[in-house]
Amino acid sequence: MMAPWAMLLVGLGLGVLVAALVLLAIVLRRRLLKIDTRHARLEQRVEQLTRDLSGFRQGTVGMGEELNVLREQLKRLHDRQQQVEQQDPQTLPYNQAARLVGMGASMEDLTQACGLSRAEAELVLKLHAVRKPSA
Repeated sequence: MMAPWAMLLVGLGLGVLVAALVLLAIVLRRRLLKIDTRHARLEQRVEQLTRDLSGFRQGTVGMGEELNVLREQLKRLHDRQQQVEQQDPQTLPYNQAARLVGMGASMEDLTQACGLSRAEAELVLKLHAVRKPSA
């Protein structure tokens, strides 16, 4: 049989081993809790990013639809411009002058930009002047 000091030594060794295992279990449990917490945060972040991505996709689809609308408008404007360009060349200066009057052009602006005489510019100004509401 073993000597009492050897049994004591084996008992102490086993006690230290059990204490080390308990300590290791505590450390591993804490790490596991930290990992679980981090995992939960990462899952929430993934869910948020998924929602953001879905919103971006919807926004992109909306932008694509709006781009198609703008393309159609541009095509209509281009077609309209071609129609205007094909009109009688005698009326083009007057149409341009009327547009300029709507933007606030003066008589001098009309004579220079449209090649109108002063009398023509004055007439266009009177015909197309923006009327100010009376107070």
